[in-house]
Amino acid sequence: MAAAARRAASLLPLLLSSPSRARIPHRAARTLAPLLRPHRLYSHSHSHKPSSSAAFSASASASASASNGAPAGRTRELHLYNTKSRRKELFQPRVPGGEVGMYVCGVTPYDDSHIGHARAYVAFDVLYRYLRYLDHKVRYVRNFTDIDDKIIARANQLGEDPFSLSKRYSDDFLSDMADLHCLPPSVEPRVSDHIDQIINMIKQILDNDCAYVVGGDVYFSVENFPEYGELSGRKLDDNRAGERVAVDERKKNPADFALWKAAKDGEPCWDSPWGPGRPGWHIECSAMSAHYLGHSFDIHGGGEDLIFPHHENEIAQSRAACCDSSINYWIHNGFVNVNSQKMSKSLGNFVTIRKVTELYHPLALRMFLLGTHYRSPINYTIEQLNVASDRLYYTYQTLRDCEESCQLHQSNAGDPLPVNTTNCIQKLHDEFEASMSDDLHTSVALAAISDPLKVMNDLLHTRKGKKQDKRLESLSAMEEKIRTVLSVLGLLPSSYYDALQQLREKALRRASMTEEKVLQKIEERTSARKAKLYEKSDEIRKELAAVGIALMDGPDGTTWRPSVPLSEQGVVAST
Repeated sequence: MAAAARRAASLLPLLLSSPSRARIPHRAARTLAPLLRPHRLYSHSHSHKPSSSAAFSASASASASASNGAPAGRTRELHLYNTKSRRKELFQPRVPGGEVGMYVCGVTPYDDSHIGHARAYVAFDVLYRYLRYLDHKVRYVRNFTDIDDKIIARANQLGEDPFSLSKRYSDDFLSDMADLHCLPPSVEPRVSDHIDQIINMIKQILDNDCAYVVGGDVYFSVENFPEYGELSGRKLDDNRAGERVAVDERKKNPADFALWKAAKDGEPCWDSPWGPGRPGWHIECSAMSAHYLGHSFDIHGGGEDLIFPHHENEIAQSRAACCDSSINYWIHNGFVNVNSQKMSKSLGNFVTIRKVTELYHPLALRMFLLGTHYRSPINYTIEQLNVASDRLYYTYQTLRDCEESCQLHQSNAGDPLPVNTTNCIQKLHDEFEASMSDDLHTSVALAAISDPLKVMNDLLHTRKGKKQDKRLESLSAMEEKIRTVLSVLGLLPSSYYDALQQLREKALRRASMTEEKVLQKIEERTSARKAKLYEKSDEIRKELAAVGIALMDGPDGTTWRPSVPLSEQGVVAST
């Protein structure tokens, strides 16, 4: 697998080598759920006949099981890196054959969501999809922290009600997630709807002598919880007060953190046994995860920045409330840098999802994110986003060409597919499952579709390929397998044609051109070539290539497609 990962890393620049607030018209996120059916994932082209799939199944039935085409006798075991144990572990559900419980910390909706959010929720969406691909039932919970210091401060700044503001940004976040093809979680609880559960958990912590009341505030006592620090590896003496918590001299220990905050004038508050107030940041996730998944469940996820203090505090307060509380796997994604610098508002390199999708197809952003292993830091650059967009266009164009060929010509079903076709499909299947089962190596999974796409293009466009026996059946079978892979990766569009049109529209927007202008340039170039003004012809081609518009000459004339801008192609080739 290490060799495969290295190979994928070397292929990625080629593999990933194009369309304002006007949103791309994707289907609502809830309609994406059926795409996860592993046996037959038809999201478009309902006229696409399954006969070639039957042919492949007939030829490969001796070596394939009924589940997702996996070879008979082979167990598709998933290994995940557990932050707590600091090693990869075999994933074994707490309840064999039962529902997998997964809780992922959600956003605090006080501003537009950024590409760091995209990185986290795309990563856990892939985990969610792959668990379902492996036939697990999953209860996926992702919360909204809809009341918080930052929300209150922003609402005061804008003169807006805090709950109105958080609702508006929550809705925008959900729209961004739908654009990125993130499936909706099973449950999306909000803090403001779970105050009773939070108060009850704080009572339990107090009853177990792991918290104390100061005025109207309630603080968790870290010294009364000896295991504090086991997730992050920090010693108690090294700990600080924690994010979002002001230093308070009333604390017994500077590392103690607020479970309940006494109300301040003008702030939203709820009644409690300790007086009016609102929850601290950390307690909400413990209370909501216990409410929806129980005190013990399988997976808890979030960004690497949440390991300390948020997740460390969650463990402490959950166990203080219920001594049997346990979570088997702690999963964390890596940071996002922008042009090799940490993304932050203070540096002026804070990039929102909507800023990106003004100029790029959301799935180009998703493909870019999947090009790096989820635990590694990822460096966001326009150059690499252009590469991802270009690769996405190539992938969809190949699959669209295949779709058209199979629709226009009658295929012959029943006979086995050529051995080279079945071998190609089986190789893709094996590489995909091996890479994804090894802690979700999406970059290797993306690299695995490169060879099948090349084979498909040979069958579609070369003289030798067009003469191959069972050509259409081979194309259809390979398209179906690639469609399965794209579905699990969340890269399958509702329509190849529509996605290509959207990619073209975004490319035109980046180039500050209209399609009419491009066609006019093509006509000028055609006239120049007829007049043997080849220097002018080359200038027009280079002018368009400079802004990411590639011209392609064929027997039916000249067409255009999005491409990596000419000035960036050298940079891409050297990465």
